[in-house]
Amino acid sequence: MNAPIRIAILGYGNLGRGVELALRANPDMKFSAVFTRRDPATLKLLTDGVPVYGIDRLAEMHNEIDVLILCGGSAKDLPVQSGEYAKYFNIVDSFDNHSAIPEHFERCDRRAQEGGKTAVISVGWDPGMFSLQRLLGNCILPNGSDYTFWGRGVSQGHSDAIRRIDGVKNGKQYTVPVPAALEKVRSGENPELTTREKHTRECFVVAEDGADLQRIEQEIKTMPAYFAPYDTTVHFISQEEFDRDHGGMAHGGFVMRSGVTGVNGETRQMIEYSLKLGSNPEFTASVLVCCARAAYRMNAAGLTGAKTIFDIPPAYLSAKSGEELRRTLL
Repeated sequence: MNAPIRIAILGYGNLGRGVELALRANPDMKFSAVFTRRDPATLKLLTDGVPVYGIDRLAEMHNEIDVLILCGGSAKDLPVQSGEYAKYFNIVDSFDNHSAIPEHFERCDRRAQEGGKTAVISVGWDPGMFSLQRLLGNCILPNGSDYTFWGRGVSQGHSDAIRRIDGVKNGKQYTVPVPAALEKVRSGENPELTTREKHTRECFVVAEDGADLQRIEQEIKTMPAYFAPYDTTVHFISQEEFDRDHGGMAHGGFVMRSGVTGVNGETRQMIEYSLKLGSNPEFTASVLVCCARAAYRMNAAGLTGAKTIFDIPPAYLSAKSGEELRRTLL
């Protein structure tokens, strides 16, 4: 039997805990360590016997880790950390600022190539699983249109972006699809929809005592890429209301490819892929973990540099052998 893949986590919030849980379901992996910016003594893991180190210890331990899973936020953490550590570790991240992915890819690719490492970036469910479905839809129905709807559910990246604003104590953001737009797509109308016509964003914010609420609301609504393109509503609530009404992390969404086939395009075809997630971070973490397996295998095969979900051979994601896959899933 091959030695287990040694996995370490950087960051132990909701996503980091989700990775810890996902590793329990993957016996070909070993949960080796957690690295944190907090005092390591303050972290209580769900798994006994796994060491917790300060982030300053990471560099000295690159020979003891096969894949480092980065569990920070896309607004501030991953743009710095992924590029910094891609030279020293095979990494996986869930960077989800779609418009900035090309720049993020180039930065990680350069660093990973320098170190002979493999950096799998921007995986989760979108970007990630939804990205793959969009690709397949385009390949199968070249004459058509793509539509992606998210929610109603909690966006981790957008919620993290809210919490980074000065004066915000806590915050959560819900992405809400516009029902009329969803119905137009399902009916085969192939509408041209703007970003604002497809979704709204609803934010629930606990402000620090004395904080300028008008400034916070303005910063949220004008935040480039995250909120500026959408109709956004901001609700200021108490911590008690937040704890009572906004403790869940459910999410989901739909990817659709509406297209035509036939001699004159007379046959309508529709592809629809959906996710209904009880826990956004736990599902995202599960994607990160199987992509960690792929990162390890690609690196062993000499496939270095930055990679996305498009570059991963599907069999590399699975713990099953090729024979098992052909027999049970093909």
